[in-house]
Amino acid sequence: MNRQAQALVMVLFGGAVLKASLTDTYLRYVKEGLRPFLIVAGGLLVAAAAMTLYYEFRPARSAMTGDDGHGHHEPRVGWLLILPAVGLLLIAPPALGSYAAGQTGTVLAAAPADSEFPPLPPGDPVPLGLMEYASRAVYDEGRSLTGRTLRLTGFVITGPDGRPMLARMVLACCAADGRPIKVGLTGGVGVDAPADTWIQAVGVYSDRVEKDPVNEAEVPYFEVTSWQRIESPRRPYE
Repeated sequence: MNRQAQALVMVLFGGAVLKASLTDTYLRYVKEGLRPFLIVAGGLLVAAAAMTLYYEFRPARSAMTGDDGHGHHEPRVGWLLILPAVGLLLIAPPALGSYAAGQTGTVLAAAPADSEFPPLPPGDPVPLGLMEYASRAVYDEGRSLTGRTLRLTGFVITGPDGRPMLARMVLACCAADGRPIKVGLTGGVGVDAPADTWIQAVGVYSDRVEKDPVNEAEVPYFEVTSWQRIESPRRPYE
């Protein structure tokens, strides 16, 4: 590719990165703390593109290079590099959802060193992340959850038995290393929502535990007493 094409690709990619990082779109792909680095990276790409175009089209360079009518033409296939950049600007891929969760085994946080979980804060229902609920249910055998009304938030996935489960993706850095935390749903109130629907489920601890067929990890269950659909949260990952 010639320098003009290189500059165009850089400005498109830089613009896509800036567009994502200056809104909440970037939270679909990386952790929140990486936002400043994305802004700097996008700005540097746009600045590099601007400098390239300036030096390419400045009058002194045009007079030196001239044009004898036999210009060099690079393969046009190089322009196809623009397509993914345009795609990023026009269509933002969604956050990881039920498909990614179904293909990967559930993950649990490490148990506390002293094997004791602090008591939950006062006031019911207590909002808990899926990772915290699962860790308390498995490692603490639900002792710190018993007798409390809880509220969990996640998206619906289809379990191995065909029944709905609750899931949320956990990131170490970015979507490429995303792993799901899964919680089974039980009780007399059935969750009737398609996969990838975000819901808030209110209920109580259940001592039921099953194995994830993907990696044989333990999957705790949650007894649902009520639930409602919600919009996708600003931060979709735990």
